[in-house]
Amino acid sequence: MQTKSVFMFPPPPVFFYARRMKKPKLQKVLGQPSWHLATKNVELFVTRTGGHVGPITFQLGRRKIQPMSVAPWCQEKSAASLIPLLHALRGDFFCLPFGGNAKPWRGEKHPPHGETANGVWDIEALLTDHGTYCLHLSMETKVRPGTVDKLLFLREGHTAVYCRHLLSGFRGPINPGHHAMLRFPDEPGSGIISTSRFVYGQVFPEDFERPEQGGYSILKNGAVFDSLEKVPLRTGGATDLTRYPARRGFEDLVMIVADEQLPFAWTAVAFPGEGYAWFALKNPRVLRNTVFWISNGGRHYPPWSGRHVNVMGLEEVTAYFHYGLCESVQPNPISKRGHPTCVQLEPEQSFEIDYIMAVAPIPSGFKQVAKIEPVKNGVCLVPPRGRPVNVPLALEFLDL
Repeated sequence: MQTKSVFMFPPPPVFFYARRMKKPKLQKVLGQPSWHLATKNVELFVTRTGGHVGPITFQLGRRKIQPMSVAPWCQEKSAASLIPLLHALRGDFFCLPFGGNAKPWRGEKHPPHGETANGVWDIEALLTDHGTYCLHLSMETKVRPGTVDKLLFLREGHTAVYCRHLLSGFRGPINPGHHAMLRFPDEPGSGIISTSRFVYGQVFPEDFERPEQGGYSILKNGAVFDSLEKVPLRTGGATDLTRYPARRGFEDLVMIVADEQLPFAWTAVAFPGEGYAWFALKNPRVLRNTVFWISNGGRHYPPWSGRHVNVMGLEEVTAYFHYGLCESVQPNPISKRGHPTCVQLEPEQSFEIDYIMAVAPIPSGFKQVAKIEPVKNGVCLVPPRGRPVNVPLALEFLDL
């Protein structure tokens, strides 16, 4: 019988075609018990609490790159009193439902970013098949009963992390999302952000931070924009969100809606001074929006205390900003414009959410990712001018 590729996993636990390996043991990494998964190209850890994927180390030639953020308080004794989400805060984690979830919805009261970002995950298996490795975790949620299977894949020769979440047994609308966080070099404008085409962009409608509570924001509440290069400031004028770090001392949030007609959508950050680019790929009909959490020392209350700087969350979601379940599933200004802010789940069907994070070396003169195009056995990062870069990648993972 012909075996399938490991990338074609059916819903767990039917892994009859892949070889099971010895489950990795938990080890404490930056304050959190974590599981380890690695190839020659990528090494990652995933926390048992919250399933936060980080730190992640990418091998680019002789260099090791660690682009993802880890909270500066993660090993402090005082962090143990924080909610699990903040205690573990690092890398990328899966949110179900995404957002603060301050308001209950039909009796459901979820923690910030959901049980998947705060609860304890169980390890199911470590599998391998033809140079691909998969770490399979699972969680049975309680606030809304259901099963979430987390499948993290690494493939030899690829500087990419393939993330798949399978939702089973759930009923009703919900707003899922990924919460990737990048740490930028301290030099202003060292990272240059770009995205695939979007059809709507808006600053968070309310005060994202309040001075009387020790927080500060600089973008104009609710401002609509069609370019990240020109986003209105509350003090007048506009700022360029494509260059970061910038606006030290402020904390802001914006959201863009991807063009669902695109075959796939992407978000990228080029680091010309560091000689590499980070990028993420998604299906824009599953994860429709990108939330930019711009965190540059604007929170002066614990545990942030003005020290969470040069971090940007590039969060691929189907949600109404970061409000949470209640605001995302009810009619809101974004959904009224025809852009869904939740997905509908049926207990008889599993729902699959796929997401890819990757890095690639870029040559001198490569300043920004203008396009990401499919090529044989991968994708091509195209700059506005100069030499493009082909990257080995399994684009078919997104099941477009």
